[in-house]
Amino acid sequence: MDLRLPGRPWLRSRRPRRTLAAAAAVVVLAGAGTWTAVASDDAPPVRRADRVMTTGGGVRIDTSFFTAGPDGRRPAVLLGHGFGGSKEDVREQAEDLARDGYAVLTWSARGFGRSTGKIGLNDPEGEVADVSRLIDWLAGRPEVRLDKAGDPRVGIAGNSYGGAIALLGAGHDDRVDAIAPAITYFDLADALFPGGVFKKLWAGAFVTSGGGCARFEPALCAMYERVAESGVPDDRARALLEARSPSAVADRIDVPTLLMQGQTDSLFPLGQADAAARAIRANGAPVDVDWLAGGHDGGDPETDRLHGRVRDWFDRYLKGDKNADTGPAFRVTRTGGVDSTDGRAQLRGASADSYPGLADGTRSVPLAGREQRFANPAGANPPAVSALPGIGGSGGLSQLSSLGVGVSLDFPGQHARFDSAPVARDLRVTGSPTVTVRVRSTSDDAVLFAKVYDVGADGRQQVLPSQLVTPVRVEGARAGKDVRLTLPAVDHEVRKGHRLRLVLASTDLGYASPAAPATYSVALKSDLTVPTAPGVTTAAAPLPGWVVWLPVAGAALALALLLTGRRRTAAPAPDPELAGVPLQITGLSKRYARSADRYAVRELSFRVEKGQVLGLLGPNGAGKTTTLRMLMGLIRPDDGEIRVFGHAVRPGAPVLSRVGAFVEGAGFLPHLSGRENLELYWAATGRPPQDAHLDEALEIAGLGDALARAVRTYSQGMRQRLAIAQAMLGLPDLLILDEPTNGLDPPQIREMREVMIRYAAAGRTVIVSSHLLAEVEQSCTHLVVMDRGRLVQAGPVHEIIGSGDTLLVGTVTPVEEPVAEKVAALPGIASAVRTDEGLLVRLDADGTAPRLIAELVRLEVPVTSVGPHRRLEDAFLTLIGGSA
Repeated sequence: MDLRLPGRPWLRSRRPRRTLAAAAAVVVLAGAGTWTAVASDDAPPVRRADRVMTTGGGVRIDTSFFTAGPDGRRPAVLLGHGFGGSKEDVREQAEDLARDGYAVLTWSARGFGRSTGKIGLNDPEGEVADVSRLIDWLAGRPEVRLDKAGDPRVGIAGNSYGGAIALLGAGHDDRVDAIAPAITYFDLADALFPGGVFKKLWAGAFVTSGGGCARFEPALCAMYERVAESGVPDDRARALLEARSPSAVADRIDVPTLLMQGQTDSLFPLGQADAAARAIRANGAPVDVDWLAGGHDGGDPETDRLHGRVRDWFDRYLKGDKNADTGPAFRVTRTGGVDSTDGRAQLRGASADSYPGLADGTRSVPLAGREQRFANPAGANPPAVSALPGIGGSGGLSQLSSLGVGVSLDFPGQHARFDSAPVARDLRVTGSPTVTVRVRSTSDDAVLFAKVYDVGADGRQQVLPSQLVTPVRVEGARAGKDVRLTLPAVDHEVRKGHRLRLVLASTDLGYASPAAPATYSVALKSDLTVPTAPGVTTAAAPLPGWVVWLPVAGAALALALLLTGRRRTAAPAPDPELAGVPLQITGLSKRYARSADRYAVRELSFRVEKGQVLGLLGPNGAGKTTTLRMLMGLIRPDDGEIRVFGHAVRPGAPVLSRVGAFVEGAGFLPHLSGRENLELYWAATGRPPQDAHLDEALEIAGLGDALARAVRTYSQGMRQRLAIAQAMLGLPDLLILDEPTNGLDPPQIREMREVMIRYAAAGRTVIVSSHLLAEVEQSCTHLVVMDRGRLVQAGPVHEIIGSGDTLLVGTVTPVEEPVAEKVAALPGIASAVRTDEGLLVRLDADGTAPRLIAELVRLEVPVTSVGPHRRLEDAFLTLIGGSA
């Protein structure tokens, strides 16, 4: 029986599409899998089953299957991860979708996480065939709704690498019903070889984050080494990447598609989503496009909002909920200044009833300037600077440009520039500007990097929107050639009195330029044409609990406050009694998005003193990361407060300059030395060089002579220590480290422990979140243990390890779970957890050891010994009741 929705013209009768030879391979599930329940205070528990799928070629794919709520069939969602990650990166979203009524399957792609095989960059015979096998498996699950036998109702979502597999899955397997890819590519060859120019830094980052060239399929490794050496992409390289791109099956992607693309993204810019939108719409399928504030170069990823759009998209096109609000056909997030109370960039949405594309509502802007000559220097050095892969995180160069801070660099004599007159009124550019120029070169080919700056009224400050450039290789340039340039797609407002400046540079740090010296000549052949997308309107800004303060808006502010009944909240005054206290958290709470009573962190309070190394412990989902994000000012708490040296922490608070953080692993430019990477990072902060205390940070990190070597020669442990040194720049009084020992071997872990201890020895404070309990026990002086968002226990390590209320009960044979549950239910017992030796029992205020022994005898537990435990692992398991 066909259960597809009626009245959907894009859901046509299915034609055979799964022609992949690998799709016929036998699928074997290793073992019965491991089931766990992910608990929540109020929501139904999520059931998780971990299994390994073995393909016909012997590749093992690690998977997790999530469901929640009552039994019965429901639509399925495949959730892919980003490049260099694993299935664990999307676990939280998978659990949320499971609670929303979906059967969710996550997996680690070939070569990542615990999956084996070579990385194929979404090879149709590799990673894409694996998706079809996963759909085969879903078709056999009793929890999954079927459209017909062997055909589950299924959608695919994912970011970056996972977004591409969503597009490719829809193109190769006709059983896919809806997709929601984010910040991904449509044509990988065009993304890495734009305009025939090699995007060397991003390509190198791909190889590095994949674990090195040898981890890739041999053909890909050989291609990368060939192009990296020559600096020129050849036809074979393009063909290899195009075959792995969604564009190769563009005519077969005909399912409802939500495309979410980053504005701050020099890897996969907005043009990639535009090409996908045009191709899929041509096939008759519904397509919505969302330009978010973040991207691969940093900025705000808007995670909660986008996850909500994905859920609503699948509610409509998988569940068939016609009332699901999937949002506007086109939405763009715009940055509208800075909140003066916390320094946070303000975001608001603009939307249109139809997608305008990249050339809607064009205006002609005349440019002035004679023909100009400039040099391509020998070795293409020094290079101009625009976007820098690896300097991203929650900010990045592109985030600075969105706030009106110019951070790009063009060298004199290596570029031509053409200026417009000051614009007479504010001009919103939404899409890709275009211009035609005449190019001549003393060499046969010329490589140019085109960009449009917003130049301030004073003529000094110039901003490169989203730090994006358009590279172009001009062949046959010796005789002169007219070239039509399509500049990067942006959404940017040029204020009245500002100028637009077209710059054509001969070099760019992120790309490969010809090493041979040459002289280029460029002349204008047309005006600059800019798209304005007049149908896109910005929503009126809803006044939150805090209101943007504008110098000339006193009257408007008063009126807004009167209409909304809300008041601007002033930043709390510093507390002089806490001026010497690195951190005090009081009553801190943060609810999950779209929930009034589910908490990620709830009523958390603790205090950290100078010289302490504090370990933040808790199982997955305990709220550790949310707490750290609030501490660093990345998100706001719903209740309570955080004070650092007496100052209340808010996003952008000045006191955060005294806090250093290593959270997600720093990215470095592989061809630069360790010292050069740190100097470049510090220069990007705009703070004086002498404030970096670079030598002191490096001495603590203990990298020695390795600082002079290129980072590409570093071991994982050296990279981690360099990342810690980066967090230590400026010698912050409070240093936050999230899983600093990830990926390190035992000697490297020991070195990292010594780094933390040395840093705190000078009277500073370190907070470290780690899952390596034995390491925490050796390196930390104090602990905060969390579970399900709440504080379980805090205090010195020795007190928690040796607390007298926790006993280790040795038994002759292992204790069965029903017996452990009976012990836990006894009067005076707070918890009882099974261990290899017997039981870990935590007494409450009324419990005593003699009474416990008597009850154990009554329950016929074969006790051999009872005594206090002495390991942090035991204490941790006891405190959290085994929920890790």
